[in-house]
Amino acid sequence: MRASGEQAETELMLKGYGLTTAELYYRMPDYRHVLNSFIWQEYDLAPDYPELFRFIEFWQEEIEGPLHSVRFCHRKLIAPGEWRNVVGEFRLH
Repeated sequence: MRASGEQAETELMLKGYGLTTAELYYRMPDYRHVLNSFIWQEYDLAPDYPELFRFIEFWQEEIEGPLHSVRFCHRKLIAPGEWRNVVGEFRLH
């Protein structure tokens, strides 16, 4: 589920999505002894991580460089109990 726009990202975070960052190590197609890395980041749901696994499946089907390993971390940036709607604003000189 790709977020489009700032408001969509906030809605995703309120629905329980968190920011997942993955570092994928893969072998170069022509030089199998060389490891390269690729960083991927998307909003995803823990603990199933459907977006991450969808991307890994895409990589395995479409990209020539075979995966060596994947490291990832997940962080909820906001939770429903942490968000407050601000109704007014006071400005001081």
